[in-house]
Amino acid sequence: MTHPPTLSAEAPAGRGFTGPDAPREDDLYKCVHCGFCLNVCPTYLETGLEAESPRGRIALMKAVHEGRLEIGPLVTPHWDLCLQCRACEVACPSGVPYGQLMEATRAVVLPRMKRPLTARLARRIGFRWLLPHPVLLRLFATSLRLYRRTGLRKVVRASRMLRLLPGNAEALDANLPELDAAFFVAKGQTATPWRGEPRARVALLSGCVMPLIHGPTMEAAMRVLARNGVAVVVPQGQGCCGALNAHAGERDTARTMARKNIDAFLTAGVDAIVVASAGCGSTMKEYDQLLGGDPEYREKAERVAKMTKDIHEFLVDLGVEPPKASLDITATYQDACHLAHGQRITEAPRQLLKAIPGLKLVEMPESAVCCGAGGTYSITEQEMSGWLQKRKVANVEKTGAAVVASGNPGCVIQMQMGLDAKGSSTQVRYVVDLLDEAYRAER
Repeated sequence: MTHPPTLSAEAPAGRGFTGPDAPREDDLYKCVHCGFCLNVCPTYLETGLEAESPRGRIALMKAVHEGRLEIGPLVTPHWDLCLQCRACEVACPSGVPYGQLMEATRAVVLPRMKRPLTARLARRIGFRWLLPHPVLLRLFATSLRLYRRTGLRKVVRASRMLRLLPGNAEALDANLPELDAAFFVAKGQTATPWRGEPRARVALLSGCVMPLIHGPTMEAAMRVLARNGVAVVVPQGQGCCGALNAHAGERDTARTMARKNIDAFLTAGVDAIVVASAGCGSTMKEYDQLLGGDPEYREKAERVAKMTKDIHEFLVDLGVEPPKASLDITATYQDACHLAHGQRITEAPRQLLKAIPGLKLVEMPESAVCCGAGGTYSITEQEMSGWLQKRKVANVEKTGAAVVASGNPGCVIQMQMGLDAKGSSTQVRYVVDLLDEAYRAER
């Protein structure tokens, strides 16, 4: 768990939610405390505590709004422990926009709470220096790749200096993912349909995490789209979608990142913007909410939000051509939270898997319960993330599948690490990877 923040000396404690990003009052009072959210909330399922449920967290928001509680260490740890998986939104009969409420709450809390120096420094480096600047992010990723592949990591571990560092540095080092030898860089590259005239013209989001850790999947996405008659371009000038920043309360930086992407994509001359990462697609489909108060970008944001399509959704709507080659494997599917809950897309990935000859799809218990990745959650809330990772791995193993497929980089990393730690031979793959493998087997 993270250390509880203290009140910042730079901003008055005050009462209630204030500022342009404050939660909307009418949204706060949509919750009727029916409890339907309890049985789908990952943190409530693990703890059984009311304060760790959506209903409980909204109650704390209302208490702050009404002046019965102040923003402080009594309430913020409960908001911090939220994964923002948005499973509660699907279960809610009252239509509470919980994701918007939590993002707004964190935006208000951010300047009013003083967190430990290491946490503040990490946030500034990650959210304000690296994520908004692709070149700096690639340089940082290159240094991590060298750290992993040279003897430096062994020297650091042997010295035990990680134990002296704050923030459970040993756990972070142990869970450092492998980075690809070659990053996928958005430089205007294109892919043309394998035959005939294009059925559609799309721009592909590169993003931040996927091109560094799962670059081959980005290449696979381009091949799959081209195989289905789609002309693809990866526009220069794009960057991180801003999802991680928005979820963490860094909304001003998220808006800057969104504007950059809007400019890059609206000049690409395409029919749609295809996204291979569930978390990115969910955020881009809500650019109109993020930039709703920006008179210059409001209409542009609405256009981009409508143009954004998840890759599974896009292929199914287009009419995917089934592969002619067979993949004789047993696979299961894990619903990435921001695909199933944020975008309400559950059937399209399964339809693509079922279109692969020879692939036997076995449903996973609790497929839609969060794996514990949650963007930066696996770093900031390591204990709860670990519990949810073990829960997910246990459910994967119940299926007996050789492969578990998903559609989000955080999920893929989290599940593979959990399975590897358990000594399992099960591999985690993207749906588009499996589809690409079947297409390539045709040759």
